[in-house]
Amino acid sequence: MEALIMAGGKGSRMGPGEVEKPMLYVGGRHIIDRVVEAVSGAKGISRVLVSVSDNTPQTEAFLKERGVEIIRTSGNDFMEDMHTAFSVMDSDFVLTCPSDMPLLKSFTVDSFIGFFNPDMESAIAVVEYDTVVNTGITPSFSIDIDGSKWVLSGLCISDRRKTLDGVYLKECYMKTDWPDLAVNVNTPYELRISRAFFGEPCITR
Repeated sequence: MEALIMAGGKGSRMGPGEVEKPMLYVGGRHIIDRVVEAVSGAKGISRVLVSVSDNTPQTEAFLKERGVEIIRTSGNDFMEDMHTAFSVMDSDFVLTCPSDMPLLKSFTVDSFIGFFNPDMESAIAVVEYDTVVNTGITPSFSIDIDGSKWVLSGLCISDRRKTLDGVYLKECYMKTDWPDLAVNVNTPYELRISRAFFGEPCITR
């Protein structure tokens, strides 16, 4: 299965800054470096492609230097960027991951792939609401599944061809209480939370 890491967005909720969100440091390493390592290290992933745009030139330069395969997209719309990338990919199903999950582990990616089966058109990894709250983050959005509150992690697997054809995909949810899926860095506060997991809550660079 191929994987697509989305790293071309504006990251506007982080506020103004000289450093692009994927290039922020967590645990002494760029967030994008941690995400690429986690996804590429998964046994079920055969190829990793990272979408970049005019919004993320620092990220693009860093990934090129590391030899990571990239694709340039508009960076204006998530679905548009995903379609652009899907059009040059080959696998029947693609794992899509945001570039702002610094706690992500290869084992988690493989566990999610193991949950998926071809009868599903799409799978979405969700995290127990209380698990997210226990990290110190108050979710801005949650969904109800079977009477309980869950938070979207951003990790999903989609039928590539049906997505390109504009077909509405049936959604299956993998329910987890995994902290490495609970932290997405969208705001300065969430950046501090993620750094706390590495014992560096006061680092500001």
